Amino acid sequence: MHSIWAVAINTIKQALRIKVAVVFTILLIVLLPVLGITTTGDETLKGRLQTFVSYALSLTSFLLCLLTIIISIYSVTSDIEQKQIYTVITKPIRRFQLILGKLFGVIVLNTILLCLFSAIIYTITIYMPKFINVPEYELIEANNEFFTARASLNVPEVDVTREVTDRYKELDRRGELPANVPREEIITQLTQQAQLAKRAAGVGQVLLWDFDNVESLAENIFIKFKYDVSVSPPDSQVYGRWFAGDYQYFKYGTQSKTPIYDEMHKHSVRDFHEIEIPAEVVPEHGHLAVAFMNVPLNNVAIIFPPDGLEVLYKADSFGNNFIRAVLLILFRLIFLACLGILAASFLSFPVAILFCFVIFFTASFSGFVIESFGFLGENIGTIYSYSLKWLIQLLPQFDKFNPTKFLVPARLISWSFLAKCAVLMVCIKAFLILILSLIIFSYREIARITV
Repeated sequence: MHSIWAVAINTIKQALRIKVAVVFTILLIVLLPVLGITTTGDETLKGRLQTFVSYALSLTSFLLCLLTIIISIYSVTSDIEQKQIYTVITKPIRRFQLILGKLFGVIVLNTILLCLFSAIIYTITIYMPKFINVPEYELIEANNEFFTARASLNVPEVDVTREVTDRYKELDRRGELPANVPREEIITQLTQQAQLAKRAAGVGQVLLWDFDNVESLAENIFIKFKYDVSVSPPDSQVYGRWFAGDYQYFKYGTQSKTPIYDEMHKHSVRDFHEIEIPAEVVPEHGHLAVAFMNVPLNNVAIIFPPDGLEVLYKADSFGNNFIRAVLLILFRLIFLACLGILAASFLSFPVAILFCFVIFFTASFSGFVIESFGFLGENIGTIYSYSLKWLIQLLPQFDKFNPTKFLVPARLISWSFLAKCAVLMVCIKAFLILILSLIIFSYREIARITV
């Protein structure tokens, strides 16, 4: 362990000598406060906070990823090219200790820098409301929709299989099935139509959603929704009467022991909105109902898109959620450090840099790349589906574990989600890459004896 630690210390000193870490540190120390001053978002406090955290964390993560790749590769390749490695491996230190020491040094340096920049971002975020003169309602909005960590209750998916099957049989009996169209495609279209009907409310109609096993909460809950309409009204706004409370009261008309929320609201269409609901409407048995009435004032049908309704509640604090977001970035840096060590174990510096950059950017957009295979031609798509697509799926999906996707909308990063990321990205993929680099480097010819 002493040998590994000695190599790690030397790696950190080596990184400071090449000035890359120093330049990136100075750059972020200057840019982060500037972002805090200049970002405006949508001119509201919540918008400024969301924009700053999104840009600041993304910039910090991106620069540290580049720094990790450069240092991890340079620390190995430079020792070989400058023949400094001869003075190391001839001493009582084994090759695996050298690789582990290099990796440990990069991770320690990354951890220190990540903690420094995260502390700067967190401090600016916390104190930004104190230095901006904003109305009281914007402070309340920021506390409810940004300075928190909210979990969501999603609308249960409605099973329309029986309805679709009956509809298909009816069309078949009447001879109204479209010709030359596969059965699977017809079933898909009928399913989409049936599910759309479940999310649509005509004038005077009511939509009811129920959520089971909802725990009694000390904090208020929020209904987040978005309207779609068949015909856009002149002012692009519609009325909605919202209800929330005991499901048995709405379904069976039984007496409710908890209050029933009943309010009329007017909101713009095709935009997300939130309604705050008192926590005491949640019944003791945990079966919560949320209902929406399309009031006659609208004179238009209202449709909720598939992602157009969810119930949000506070599950943790912003500070704890921010710590978990920083850990997501650290897991990404650990993987890239292992990847850089692997590339340096058998490639020269420029080739290794190019190799790691390709992997890094592909992993950053892996979700988009995988989805794009579906838009290729049938023959080309089949080839890619059984070759390149599987290789991309082996990479860590950085876009899926992007911390800004959670912090900006104040969504909870659960410990189970964090553990899943750690297992996939560090314990499995990074570990396998490290083992491969140890094997390659142990058999690599460092110097050739000539007579």
